[in-house]
Amino acid sequence: MHLPKKLGQNLVDYDDFYAMLTDSHQGLDDNQSKMLNDQLVLLLSSHIGELAVLRQAFALARVTVESLSD
Repeated sequence: MHLPKKLGQNLVDYDDFYAMLTDSHQGLDDNQSKMLNDQLVLLLSSHIGELAVLRQAFALARVTVESLSD
């Protein structure tokens, strides 16, 4: 049995990652930007490949979004 991967900050250079993420959305309309995010979720989920880890990540993301919306 695999233990869940670390879900916290795990990037060596968060600033470079964030720049790469925002740059990938440059020039896209809202629909294209949503499609890009959807594709990234699918590609990275496939790369992670562990449903338990993905469940934790989805739950954490949802809690974060809901708390920011209040």
